[in-house]
Amino acid sequence: MGMYSHVLLGLDLSEDSDKVAAKGANVARINDAMVSIVHVIEPLSFAYGGDIPMDFSSVQEEIYKQAENQIRKLGSKWDIPEERQHIAIGRPESEIHTLAEELGADLVMVGSHGRHGLALVFGSTANGVLHGATCDVLAVRV
Repeated sequence: MGMYSHVLLGLDLSEDSDKVAAKGANVARINDAMVSIVHVIEPLSFAYGGDIPMDFSSVQEEIYKQAENQIRKLGSKWDIPEERQHIAIGRPESEIHTLAEELGADLVMVGSHGRHGLALVFGSTANGVLHGATCDVLAVRV
């Protein structure tokens, strides 16, 4: 048995997600581990803070459908069954922490864009995942 038994890939569904998934699949193969994937959708109300009096539900639903389609494609490509493909709504770092604990993941892998300075301090999801995780976290440079 390898060092890890369950790898959770936190994917933003950008073009770089395939790189993270490839490395995650390789780590899982080496460790004979399960792989799960998660994409977290931030509610539009987080972005606008309720300042715009508008119903975002149809837009949010379309974003969810697109994410579902993309995550299914990635899951199919990397042989990750649908029951281990997850979409959550909320803050990425807290949703990834919660799911990792629920699944018993012992490694979380996320993409890192290598930001520096203020962008690193104020905006990095990878940094947020690292600082609240109860398991190992691997940031894949993309």
